[in-house]
Amino acid sequence: MINKENKNVIRQKRHKRVRAHVSGTAARPRLSVYRSTAHIYAQLIDDDKQVTLCASSTLAKDLKLGNKTKTEAATAVGKDLAKKAKALKITEAVFDRGGYLYTGRVKAVAEGAREGGLKI
Repeated sequence: MINKENKNVIRQKRHKRVRAHVSGTAARPRLSVYRSTAHIYAQLIDDDKQVTLCASSTLAKDLKLGNKTKTEAATAVGKDLAKKAKALKITEAVFDRGGYLYTGRVKAVAEGAREGGLKI
């Protein structure tokens, strides 16, 4: 039986393996996703300068989420992040799923970013 602590340790190990291959630059930043039980966070990171270019989450006040499901909210976060990236003249990104499986809310963020015009 896997308890919650072990599950997170396993995810962190998986994330380290993914990060060994995925890196962002100023031209093509890394779209990093973190998923908690209640919220989802996404940010565009330039790993060369080690700086976050823009970020969005379900906690953002300007995202009028109302009665949306978690998956619908994740799609809205992806679209919002893509809008902020367009303002910074960023058109492409590398997707970093954060050690999570590419399904559900993590997939919804990626699809929302694509719908917003970000090429992943």
